[in-house]
Amino acid sequence: MRFVLVGLLFFFSIVANAQFRLSEEAEIVVVTLGPYQGEPWSAFGHNGFRVVDPKLGIDWFYDYGVYDFNQENFFLNFAKGLLKYKVGVRKWERSFRLHKYLQRYIKLQYLNLTLAEKQMLFDYLQNNAKPENAEYLYHYVYDNCATKIRDIIEENFPGRVTFNLDYKEEGKTFRQLMDDYLGQQAWGDFGIDIGLGMQVDQEATAEEYMFLPPYIYEGLSTGTIERDGAILPIVKKSEDAYIPEQPSTLSVWLTPFNLFVLLFFVTGLITHRNLKSNKRTKWIDMLLFGFAGFVGWWVVYLWIGTEHMSKNNLNILWAIPFHFPLIFFIGKEKLRKFFSTYFKITAYWYSILLVIWMFLPQPIHQALVPFVLTMVLRGFYLGYDLRKKKLVKKTS
Repeated sequence: MRFVLVGLLFFFSIVANAQFRLSEEAEIVVVTLGPYQGEPWSAFGHNGFRVVDPKLGIDWFYDYGVYDFNQENFFLNFAKGLLKYKVGVRKWERSFRLHKYLQRYIKLQYLNLTLAEKQMLFDYLQNNAKPENAEYLYHYVYDNCATKIRDIIEENFPGRVTFNLDYKEEGKTFRQLMDDYLGQQAWGDFGIDIGLGMQVDQEATAEEYMFLPPYIYEGLSTGTIERDGAILPIVKKSEDAYIPEQPSTLSVWLTPFNLFVLLFFVTGLITHRNLKSNKRTKWIDMLLFGFAGFVGWWVVYLWIGTEHMSKNNLNILWAIPFHFPLIFFIGKEKLRKFFSTYFKITAYWYSILLVIWMFLPQPIHQALVPFVLTMVLRGFYLGYDLRKKKLVKKTS
């Protein structure tokens, strides 16, 4: 889940093309890294393979969380959910120092494999790391740095590996699983809840939990491998390579909830003054309805134009696309009656939305409650103000 510049991860292209025969001292280790709060996408943790062979001088980290800024149409692919990731290889010591510096826990699980099995898995990783094989199409849930570990183990030992699945909680959805790791990432959590639709509100199977790195660790912890009719532990030794005294933390005062509460009171003050002065503050309406409309079009784009898990997104109920650009025509005299009705209906709809909020099949982020209240307030004011001015003009 951690994005790293590709140039920092590939240290010699010859590594992936060289042929090595592992010695009896070789080990293949699954690495689980704890959350890093400096980047929202790193809050979930990270996984990779470590291959160690003292006799060959090998101690390499295979990282499936690499992307290349130089790839064609990088930003377009990122927006559309078609970003290509790569497996990168670097020296383990370098990776260890980096993650220790970032105050991430580093847990190692030494796989219980024969030398022949280690060689087979190592050859697979080497082949994967070749430039012509390194890329894969990243997916939030179904194909990422964590699922790669699970899938590679299953592919190399088909039907022989059974993961521990006792961690599953009844009814827990993908969104709830993500929320478990986003407690300090208020803005990241807000963006995910707006951008992802009901596809992430289905219950995750125990195996699907493994899109999150800590569940790879849990899955392997008491997992088994079948060999010659015997059922053996898949992990022969676990090691806490580094446990920080103070894990990476993030403290943000201006959370989405705090911002929208502040916006509600500012809008209330402005509306009160508008009623007393009989003059409308136009910029606040441009800000509120322009923002809601802009987010609405973004939701529509994610829904129909991308490969993200963004279809059937109920945020469209508050982020109404029509607000943008209609708000820019509110001053048109001929449309005054239309806009008076439009904003009155909008205010009633937002009031209904607040009532049915908890019954929706997709949970809408709680930070939006004060924002929707703000829209109710301003919607009723605009309906009243535009109607009043229309009546005044008729009377005069």
